[in-house]
Amino acid sequence: MTEKQQHNPDAERRLALRVVTMPRDTNQYGTIFGGVILSWIDQAGFVEARRHGAHRWVTAALDRVDFVAPVGLGDIVNFYTRTVRMGTKSVTVEVDVEVDRYATGQCVRVTTATTTMVAVGPDGKAIPFSSPPTATTPETSR
Repeated sequence: MTEKQQHNPDAERRLALRVVTMPRDTNQYGTIFGGVILSWIDQAGFVEARRHGAHRWVTAALDRVDFVAPVGLGDIVNFYTRTVRMGTKSVTVEVDVEVDRYATGQCVRVTTATTTMVAVGPDGKAIPFSSPPTATTPETSR
């Protein structure tokens, strides 16, 4: 690990995303497609990375994801994030996925994933995320 990287396994986790599952998200068994959950993990990783700078953030890596419980129709899926490592151009984000069951309200752990998010400039090349903001919205790009 270089001097500029910071490792923080004890960082406080925060709710980054909460989603109610819908019929369009289900497979033929009535549970949610794993790929849908992976997409939400990616979005939650972005939300956490965005806290470190107003840049374009792209996913460089998504570590192994083992699903330990299914997610059903109507369940509320909660994505808790924390930054576990900071480099100069990337952050590593841990995403804990839990569901509140539709019928019972019981909270069940689904999976944990680690994503590496990289800040990029308009040219798509990695930039230090401590640099001035590079993200634009439709309002700021006019």
